Amino acid sequence: MKFLFLSILSALLLSASSISSQVKILETIVTEISLNDKILIWSDDKDILAQLEKNNRFKTTKYCQNATIIILKEKKQFLPECSQAYIFVLNYKLLSEVPQSFGALFWKKGRPNIVILESRIKAQKIKISQNLKPYLEDKVW
Repeated sequence: MKFLFLSILSALLLSASSISSQVKILETIVTEISLNDKILIWSDDKDILAQLEKNNRFKTTKYCQNATIIILKEKKQFLPECSQAYIFVLNYKLLSEVPQSFGALFWKKGRPNIVILESRIKAQKIKISQNLKPYLEDKVW
């Protein structure tokens, strides 16, 4: 019983730290892009949205229709009426499935990977800082 409790506690702590790490990376990405609009963030991942709300640097919204940036974890949560926003996905496969998305953050072999599609940021008139240039890709691989 004690082992089970410690296993569950460890899993919760690792999950919380991975969400925290993911949010820190997302915060960096959002600050390194330049949009013509004021940034208002929505995500279908409520844990990420809650973490972003704690940070006073960003404004969040409960409704994707009001967002300028959507952080999307699952395609089934994507509503067509929200397609006017800039979309950043949390799964590499979603870059193909959601053609409006301009980039992705995903974990591979225990490490975070960032991909930003150059053709999509140009089409959407998103400017990125020099810090994000190493993550530019020509196409979804």
